[in-house]
Amino acid sequence: MVLRLLRGEDLVEVSREVRVSPPELEEWRRVFLETGQQGLRRRGRDPGERELTRTQAKLGELTMRLELASELLEKRGYGDELRKLLKRGRE
Repeated sequence: MVLRLLRGEDLVEVSREVRVSPPELEEWRRVFLETGQQGLRRRGRDPGERELTRTQAKLGELTMRLELASELLEKRGYGDELRKLLKRGRE
């Protein structure tokens, strides 16, 4: 979603589509840009550290996507089914 905003898509349209408030999307965009700048400053680190940072960023992205998908399923009335699947996955 942040990349869509950075590519010029309208904040309100993206917000409506993904059902996330415009201020929250703005915060995500701000954090994304700040984190990117910090990453550029640290380019001189060793390859293992860079790989760890990339992995952590990917994990954060996937976690965010999972949370958004869960929220959308809840809003669309599939919360009970989602909880059953998650419970079954833990067993």
